[in-house]
Amino acid sequence: MTHLPTPRGRLTPNRDLSDLTWLRVGGPADWLFQPADAQDLAQFLAALDPAIPVFPMGVGSNLIVRDGGIRAVVIRLGRGFNGIEIDGETVTAGAAALDAHVARKAADAGVDLTFLRTIPGSIGGAVRMNAGCYGSYVADHLVSARAVTRAGEIITLRPADLNFRYRQTDLPDGAVLIEATLQGARAPAEGLHARMQDQLRKRDETQPTRDRSAGSTFRNPAGFSSTGRADDVHDLKAWKVIDQAGMRGARRGGAQMSEKHSNFLINTGGATAADLEGLGEEVRKKVYDSSGITLEWEIMRVGKPAGE
Repeated sequence: MTHLPTPRGRLTPNRDLSDLTWLRVGGPADWLFQPADAQDLAQFLAALDPAIPVFPMGVGSNLIVRDGGIRAVVIRLGRGFNGIEIDGETVTAGAAALDAHVARKAADAGVDLTFLRTIPGSIGGAVRMNAGCYGSYVADHLVSARAVTRAGEIITLRPADLNFRYRQTDLPDGAVLIEATLQGARAPAEGLHARMQDQLRKRDETQPTRDRSAGSTFRNPAGFSSTGRADDVHDLKAWKVIDQAGMRGARRGGAQMSEKHSNFLINTGGATAADLEGLGEEVRKKVYDSSGITLEWEIMRVGKPAGE
């Protein structure tokens, strides 16, 4: 077995990852590393053989881990990375802090980061994917972020370094986000909480929030600017082209495209990663055949198929 550095945090070999993803599928990681703090993470990465790949994993809200697992050290941040501090209009949150929790804490302090309330996942993933909702994106609010590089150096990243685009950033390869500072407008706390309650109500009316999903499956296919905002002229929606292709409610094994919102891929019970990814690829083919549009995955798929 490959020798790895000895950290202060938890290092677990051959760790099954299915219970760490919202879709509850996936095989094992060669190693799962849960660092104690930023210094522990930096020292571990600095000492780790550069030939060994690493994969930073958030709370698994936007992820399919394939059935054969991940041949890498999977890094998952926990308690040492979920703090939230507020200073005036700025909110500094650890990468493991849940988006919804950050939105609520900010609202308590009269800072408007309400767009985060209905985004599944944690702040690290939100920064990496330029997450957004209701016309606001992380790109609109980020002041700076801190990350640990693959070489173990702790660096500060500005918005220009990340080159925000629709659901994309230019995070250095192998870097692990550990913290982000966001800025929001001042507003009365009561009004911010009321707005978030309205957002939750609308989400529950239109999305399968009680089903096991990973959020939106595919990116909206066209008409988005480099800042992540929708173009008023070409605002296509993935669910519309999925419906037009007749794939609302389509099934494969335990996987299904939701009847409630056809851009949500759900595990109805007993689905494998291969079921879920296979159904997604079938949807992509049907949409292309019916409209000529090539849908791009929004859910990240990682690892090896079963047997590899």
